[in-house]
Amino acid sequence: MDQLIQNARLKMNKILDVLRTDLSTVRTGRAAPSLVENIVIKAYGGTQSLRVMELATIGSSDPQTLVVTPFDNSITSEIQKGIAEANVGLNPVIDGQLIRISVPRLSEERRQELIHLMRQKLENGRIMVRQVRHEAMSDIKKGQNDKSISEDGAGRMEKDVQKLTDELMEEIEGMGKKKEEELLVI
Repeated sequence: MDQLIQNARLKMNKILDVLRTDLSTVRTGRAAPSLVENIVIKAYGGTQSLRVMELATIGSSDPQTLVVTPFDNSITSEIQKGIAEANVGLNPVIDGQLIRISVPRLSEERRQELIHLMRQKLENGRIMVRQVRHEAMSDIKKGQNDKSISEDGAGRMEKDVQKLTDELMEEIEGMGKKKEEELLVI
């Protein structure tokens, strides 16, 4: 009985994790490692993501500059080429053993486009949470129909599922407000 609620909670939390990751890819006016960490680089005869601990460390020296420090200096030019070819609007420059990436300021029009994109991602997250709620409610009804869940137990479980859904919707709303504030900061 409570296993059903736990499963719904796990699925909803997984959706939140995916949404957080997805929102981190929406560029703000600041230099953030998430802008480049998932870029795939051709190196060592294969391809790997730039993600920290695979090919390089990624940090920011100031709000407008990312610094990529390759673990192996022999692949610096491959990393620079991969970032340039990724079409993310960034222009990497090799500076000795580092790669500096100056993140251009966002125009007002681009900010509005990114806010629109972010809202679409949030709505997709809400839809997925509602789908999990719908599945949980259906499972409760099935349990009630086959008499494995009492009427009182079903009512309690439905309230628990709805409470969980409401909590996650609030968290999604908070994530959206925070990201929108980041996007509007000049």
